[in-house]
Amino acid sequence: MIGAGMMGKSAAFDMARSEAVTHVTVADQDGKLAKKVAEFVTANASKGVKVVAAKLDAANQGAAEKLMSKHDGTLSCVPYFFNLGLAKAAVKASCHFADLGGNNTVVRQTLALAKKAEKRGIALAPDCGLSPGMASILAGDLFRRITAEAKKPYVDALRLYVGGLPAKPKAPWRYQLVFSVEGLINEYSEPARVLKGGKLQVIEPLTEPEDFDINGFERLVAFHTSGGTSTMPETFEGKVGECFEKTLRYPEHFPFIRGLYDMGLFSSEPRKINGHKITPRQVTSDLILEKFAGDDADVVIMRIEAQVGGRKISYECVDRQDKKTQLTAMMRTTAWPASQVLQMLCNGTIAKRGAIYQETDVPADTFVSEMRKRGIELELLGAGQSASARA
Repeated sequence: MIGAGMMGKSAAFDMARSEAVTHVTVADQDGKLAKKVAEFVTANASKGVKVVAAKLDAANQGAAEKLMSKHDGTLSCVPYFFNLGLAKAAVKASCHFADLGGNNTVVRQTLALAKKAEKRGIALAPDCGLSPGMASILAGDLFRRITAEAKKPYVDALRLYVGGLPAKPKAPWRYQLVFSVEGLINEYSEPARVLKGGKLQVIEPLTEPEDFDINGFERLVAFHTSGGTSTMPETFEGKVGECFEKTLRYPEHFPFIRGLYDMGLFSSEPRKINGHKITPRQVTSDLILEKFAGDDADVVIMRIEAQVGGRKISYECVDRQDKKTQLTAMMRTTAWPASQVLQMLCNGTIAKRGAIYQETDVPADTFVSEMRKRGIELELLGAGQSASARA
């Protein structure tokens, strides 16, 4: 496991609880942090699981390959811009590889290594977090269920709504940073890929806001962001009319973020100020960390919908921070799905090698069962038969 931040800590925690796992390595450039996380994981590990810490610069492919060669699988929990190099190292090391994704271009570059990975007998599974990741797996399951029920190969809509929010929002931001600031800004600034009329379209982020209601919460707003659909537009093009993923926020937050975007404050284009080159994104990143970071309890809200005509089925999930372990809802719902997918690759539950697509290659019934065992309640609404075959 590479990266000892919030997601890495949660992923290692989950791996070490599995009776099938014998060894977990927590690797990070900050050796002290890796050791601290390893100690936490050891205190919660199943009997017989060995947990060790290692110092590793994620940008050093040679060192990463050497470490990976001693393991069956590796999960990247570092920022997305390290993932392609780590995937290349995994191929050379003949080690299964999964990551939390975060960037469409990097995901496609990783999947381009599929043939080399298959020859090595391993799998590459990018975008294994919350959304994309768990949301993609559930969307694929709903697609199979509703097409089997309707006896039609076409679905009118697959709609994904996902948000990580403070349980008790505070003015004026009504938001709390619950994962990587680089990942957050990437969602807000990069184009979104959707299906409209069954065709893939690339659209502007922070667009098409709509009201969203779920029991127990005030009305939220949902809007397009980048990365959430991952490979689904290609997978379902011609099979699904409308397919999108929208991020959920408290209503006051949307115009604020949209204003930052319109001002160019997410731009990576350098500007020369007082003789120094700096990007607006660098400044915004520092300010978001300063203003949005916090330790207050969070909540993750997710609804995945499939619709054919007037018939709709869905998954709903509301997850909260675990008071006992202090693992946040975002840590649980992002890192645990990734941990589970990697374990499926290593134990053969997912037998495919090469490129792994969340919406088609992860057995949804097994995945949902494992999530429920972990206390992540995925409520299936309006469905009939089970279906986990490929789309």
